[in-house]
Amino acid sequence: MRAFFIVCAALLVAACGGGGGTRDAGLVTAAAPTDPVVLMESARDEAAGDYRIGATDLLTVSVFQVPDLSFEEIRVDASGNLQMPMIGSVPAAGLTPNELSNDIARRLSERYLRNPQVTVTVKEAASQKVTIDGAVTQPGVYEMRGRTTLMQAVAMARGPLREADVRSVAVFREVGGQRMVAVFDLAAIRNGQAEDPVILGDDIVVVDTSRLSALLRDAIQAVPAIAAFAYF
Repeated sequence: MRAFFIVCAALLVAACGGGGGTRDAGLVTAAAPTDPVVLMESARDEAAGDYRIGATDLLTVSVFQVPDLSFEEIRVDASGNLQMPMIGSVPAAGLTPNELSNDIARRLSERYLRNPQVTVTVKEAASQKVTIDGAVTQPGVYEMRGRTTLMQAVAMARGPLREADVRSVAVFREVGGQRMVAVFDLAAIRNGQAEDPVILGDDIVVVDTSRLSALLRDAIQAVPAIAAFAYF
């Protein structure tokens, strides 16, 4: 049973121009604070098929009972296309796995197979990037390969600084066309007292610190950190 509330009021945040400020201030402006469960559910939805394939992603393509057209690993090229036997270049970037499955099936059924059953899954989302900012050793934009959690994302930036408040780590994400922010307790995650949430492509992770602008710091602190949750 959920023990927390979704906050509906709009939240305006801004970043300072000095060191340690968020580089993507425009992306976190007008973010609404939300229950961390909402962000976790959005990750589940993406894993269920809403994910959009990107260039250089590694896919698995299975055509039922046609091993010559099935691949345990096949990579989308830099132009966003998938090179398939018989049907040639198939645009893949920007499609969901289900949409690509249907497109491949349509192309095969037009000339070669009757009612082909095609399944596409994402094996490695090589094109996904996350921004890590705030009180971390090396702030920046990092590529994620496969499933990446909040702990792993912060580790990409060589971990938090000594003065960082690891109990107040904000994750900014676009959910249903709206920029949302939720706060997680990294200390509780490290101690096994909370689950480690999955980070999605284009997320912005901000480790709280006194060096952030007052507005951003107050906004992050206004969202209650959740020490334990059971929806991930």
